[in-house]
Amino acid sequence: MNELLVMTRIAGRRAAFRAVEVKSVIEIESIAPVPRAPDFIVGLTAMRSRSLTVVDCRRSLGLEAETPPDSRAAVVEIDGHLYALQVDKVEDVTDARSAPEPVPGGFGEAWERVSLGMVETGVGPALLIDVGRMVAGPPTAGPAKKPAKKQIAASA
Repeated sequence: MNELLVMTRIAGRRAAFRAVEVKSVIEIESIAPVPRAPDFIVGLTAMRSRSLTVVDCRRSLGLEAETPPDSRAAVVEIDGHLYALQVDKVEDVTDARSAPEPVPGGFGEAWERVSLGMVETGVGPALLIDVGRMVAGPPTAGPAKKPAKKQIAASA
């Protein structure tokens, strides 16, 4: 398999994005917050006069931030919109040496949601990430349930 991968670290795990899906790796200088955005959306930044939505990959997985993210981020385009994927570290570009295979033992629901499987690479095994699922963030809990009305027993 001759596919190039952008290697990163997310929450201590080696994670890979397909290089064909990564438009660029940028240095994020400033982020403007977006009011009422989901918590995994950090805000907006710019690249060559274009706006990018900044996605914190750890929060997209429902994980807490243990350390500040890398100042570099992988830029991807989904449905005409640009996203900067914040990771713990952008490491390198390397080749995939296998097709994605199911993750032995699994890493939990969040990782399974964004993972296409485990691939062997030039620097060791890595989870191959579906960037669309990462950008989508954690599944929502759905609409809030209305509290049940108390029923008053009729007195006899």
